[in-house]
Amino acid sequence: MTFSDIVFPDKIRPDDPCRCPLCRSDEVDAYHRDDSRAYMACRTCGLVFVPEAFRLTPEEEKAVYDLHQNDPGDPGYQNFLSRLSVPLLKKLSPGSQGLDFGCGPGPALADMMEAAGHSMNLFDPFYANTPEVLQHRYDFICATEVVEHLRAPKREFESLFKMLKPGGWLGIMTKQVINREAFGRWHYIRDLTHICFYSRFTFSCLARRFNAGLYFIGDDVILLQKQKKECQ
Repeated sequence: MTFSDIVFPDKIRPDDPCRCPLCRSDEVDAYHRDDSRAYMACRTCGLVFVPEAFRLTPEEEKAVYDLHQNDPGDPGYQNFLSRLSVPLLKKLSPGSQGLDFGCGPGPALADMMEAAGHSMNLFDPFYANTPEVLQHRYDFICATEVVEHLRAPKREFESLFKMLKPGGWLGIMTKQVINREAFGRWHYIRDLTHICFYSRFTFSCLARRFNAGLYFIGDDVILLQKQKKECQ
């Protein structure tokens, strides 16, 4: 399958629900339109998202992922992932238990964290569909180039924070929205599997929602720390 095989609707139907998939607000506005898709922006949390009518099916989505060539042994790929692993490792106690959420077919980051002395579980709906690991609790969870693919980010973030132990870390790698003008020129929206786009404001809203510490590392790495004492 190629991108040219995918047929997109001409427009969103008037009866299509268009709530923000992250905060569920209905305060959303048209943000951008290109040859393939429409993009909406939430006035409440700032998420920019692709409405359901313009998304790939799971089968089409996996066909795109199968074209990726992320070799766990590739030094260049390891260097890319180190943008998350290096700052995250500084936060962890020795022998921590982690989850590589959305690990893909070649879990390079999990290998890197294990080499640093931590134990890892893997989950990916297409390549490591092991839902039993989602019943555990973790000292840290990694989600590298994952959150932009989430179809139900509200549910997924709630699940991720539930899996974290008090004081645990959620490490995210994703490119961030700057402004509307830059968005239209952005290579990141050309990947049709990318359906959610976050900004610093969006992550600030998430941190408030989960009462989490928030740390921005460079342009595309975000660390969130769950509160150390859980609410009763």
